[in-house]
Amino acid sequence: MRGMTGLAAVSVLCASTATAVPQPLASYTVDGDAIPRSLTGASGDPGKGAALIADRQKSLCTLCHAGPFADAHLQGTVGPDLAAVGLRLSEGQLRLRIVDMSVLHASTIMPAYYKIEDHPRVGAPWRGKPLLTAAEIEDIVAYLVTLKD
Repeated sequence: MRGMTGLAAVSVLCASTATAVPQPLASYTVDGDAIPRSLTGASGDPGKGAALIADRQKSLCTLCHAGPFADAHLQGTVGPDLAAVGLRLSEGQLRLRIVDMSVLHASTIMPAYYKIEDHPRVGAPWRGKPLLTAAEIEDIVAYLVTLKD
C-alpha cells in the first residue's frame, strides 16, 4: 500500500476484509448421542484435522483439551483429555460433540462449532457463520478417530 493515498488504502483494506456471503449450514440428523452421517457426504482429512486442532486461533481445541498434541505446556485441562478418544467415541459421537455439545449437555461451556449464533457478544466478523465449516469439522473428526493410544 506504499504510495497510495489515504482513501485508496482504505478502499484496499475494505476490499480485502470484505466477508463472503455465508453459506447455509448442511442439514444433519442427531441419532441418540451422535450425528451418524458426514456433514459433507465425505470423510475428512486427518492431516488437516490435526493441523486445525493445533491451531489455537481457529479451532481453540487445545485451550481446553489436552492430548497427544505439540506444546503440552499450552494444553488445557477444562475439557476431557483427547488421548485415545478414538477408542471411546465413534465418528458420529465426535461429530455431534463438535457441532453442538449443548444438545447433550445444555450447560456445557464448549462452543457450538457448527451453529450460527446471533448474539450481541459474538464479534461482527463471526456473526452469521459457524466457527468451523462442515469440511473442517469432518477433518477434525477424521483425525480424532485415529487417536487410539
